[in-house]
Amino acid sequence: MPPASQHWLDAPLTEPYRWTMLGAIALSACYWLVKSKREPALLPIYIGALGGAFLGAKLAYLFAEGWRDWPMPDHWQRLFAGKSVIGGLLGGYAGVELMKLFTGYKKYTSDLFALVVPLGIALGRVGCWLQGCCLGKPTALHLIAARDKLGIERWPASRVELIFQLVVFAVFLVLRRHATFTGRLIFVYFAVYGIFRFFHEFMRDTPPLVAGITGYQILSLITAATGVGMFIKRGRKTAHWCAA
Repeated sequence: MPPASQHWLDAPLTEPYRWTMLGAIALSACYWLVKSKREPALLPIYIGALGGAFLGAKLAYLFAEGWRDWPMPDHWQRLFAGKSVIGGLLGGYAGVELMKLFTGYKKYTSDLFALVVPLGIALGRVGCWLQGCCLGKPTALHLIAARDKLGIERWPASRVELIFQLVVFAVFLVLRRHATFTGRLIFVYFAVYGIFRFFHEFMRDTPPLVAGITGYQILSLITAATGVGMFIKRGRKTAHWCAA
């Protein structure tokens, strides 16, 4: 019989996990405070992004996993604490666009998010690694396997995503200098992370939602489609301005 899927709250919450989460928030806050000193109108945009990210992270978790928490005796704690990175991305983007609409801010802000987002998520995955959450499926790949609290060897999901985020961050340091990606770099991130997360989800120990597909995979496809669609749309706008 295969080992039972474990919930991340089944592991005791560790201090390093809390600090990496706070560190990721502090990183983005410091970054945007520096930017907003030069352009104060950016501060409401950050607030919209942060609020949207928290709301999106919660709604995505409820969609993907909340249904299995309800029968648990501590379901309120689980539902309150649960969150999702992929939902945070979608919610953060929605929060930015709504705040721009509300404040009348017209400039592109996507490139401002493109570097801080993968670095912040990388810090979060360090916390997942230390916490022992976001587990991978049991694996026979002993050389790279990570042992859970029961001693079961699993796919090192958190470490793999940590590496992915750091690689993306390094690549973006180069791509941001190319005019092709000006104003569109965050959409590249949405596309590549959505695709990565969809396929990597097959290696994570997440309960399927429908037809063997997890809720996070559905959200990953939405994220990738948003990235591709907005990358193309932003490119057409740029071309129109150049031709005008």
